[in-house]
Amino acid sequence: MQTVVSSKTKTVLIGPDRPFTIIGERINPTGRKLLAQEMAAGNFSRVEADALAQVEAGAPMLDVNAGIPLADEPAILAEAIRRVQALTDVPLSIDSSIVAALQRGLEVYQGKALVNSVTGEEERLEAVLPLVKKYGAAVIAISNDETGISEDPDKRFAVAKKIVERAADHGIPREDVIIDPLIMPIGAVRYAGRTVFGLVRRLREELGVNATGGASNVSFGLPNRPAINAHFLSMAIASGLTCAITNPLEPEIRQAIAAANMLMGNDENCLAWIAANRQPNADQERPRRRSRR
Repeated sequence: MQTVVSSKTKTVLIGPDRPFTIIGERINPTGRKLLAQEMAAGNFSRVEADALAQVEAGAPMLDVNAGIPLADEPAILAEAIRRVQALTDVPLSIDSSIVAALQRGLEVYQGKALVNSVTGEEERLEAVLPLVKKYGAAVIAISNDETGISEDPDKRFAVAKKIVERAADHGIPREDVIIDPLIMPIGAVRYAGRTVFGLVRRLREELGVNATGGASNVSFGLPNRPAINAHFLSMAIASGLTCAITNPLEPEIRQAIAAANMLMGNDENCLAWIAANRQPNADQERPRRRSRR
């Protein structure tokens, strides 16, 4: 169970026996008024800065979204992808609810992209899955359909199973389908965390697919969100989550994921953890005392 995505020069492998894959969430104008205004005006300097900052923080993949009301989303998304790929070699998730924007993004993308996303709605399945197949991409599949987001985990699992089967009908292998079981705000849905942990285990054991999600959704409306997101990710990784769209700039999140990688056996000899947390040599830090004569 391994999903392969790539840029022109770099490949990322997503799977339970690999280090957890952070998909940087910052290139998204939703809730970021200044970024939305700049992107709509053709100014991509903040997009470029966000891309570089997230990669420097350790994100092996980035999500690129250009969802700006009343703007030319297909054109803006395509330009954002070109700009980001000119700066960094990490693979990208092409993120849009508009099929025309997904197509434009796939047309300019260099490598094997991750398409974000398809749902279980018939119209969406028949619009997005042919694009995924045509461009040889992988796809995030969100487990809701025409009936909305069910609170019943069995129904969400059934939608996920349906999408995997329909993808196969289009010639898309299950390893190229990453299921998003829908992470709901814990402040509004008491058992949102428990539901996701159970669904992630079922997706791995019964469907044999990777699972992802928008990790920051779980803490929406609550104080100290980075701490909630970090603990949620640790628990979700233990349940089988293999990648997530999250903020790599938050130190709590980076540390939680690094610890989870180590504890899940995906950090051989704990080398990544040691490298990130090694303390300076005490002898080197201690000031030298002058000898008395």
